[in-house]
Amino acid sequence: MATAARRGPYFCGIDAAMDVVSGKWKSLILWELHHYGTRRFGELRRGLPGVSEKMLIQHLREMEEDGLVRREVYPEVPPKVEYSLTEHGDSLNTALASLGQWGTERIRRIGAEKVSPDVAATTRR
Repeated sequence: MATAARRGPYFCGIDAAMDVVSGKWKSLILWELHHYGTRRFGELRRGLPGVSEKMLIQHLREMEEDGLVRREVYPEVPPKVEYSLTEHGDSLNTALASLGQWGTERIRRIGAEKVSPDVAATTRR
């Protein structure tokens, strides 16, 4: 989980940014929340085939601590919890957009397969 140690010192801005997005699933969580809006935990898990429950919980907690994700708990039985991007998370998505364009071009250049999110969700166990 995130701790105060994640507050630097940093060598440069890229170092500080990578500290926040490090981990296989964080950028995909950002993408999922950006494209689909507010999501419940189960919806996020289905939208990210291959992520374990433990890893998704860990990344969401770190992202909440870093101010990227808002977690809203509704006082219901069973509890209803929703996740959405904060303004800070939205700005990070904007910053990552050019990296995504670079990756899309790389997929094309090397002829890699690109799986659509809908297909990926149906192939999940």
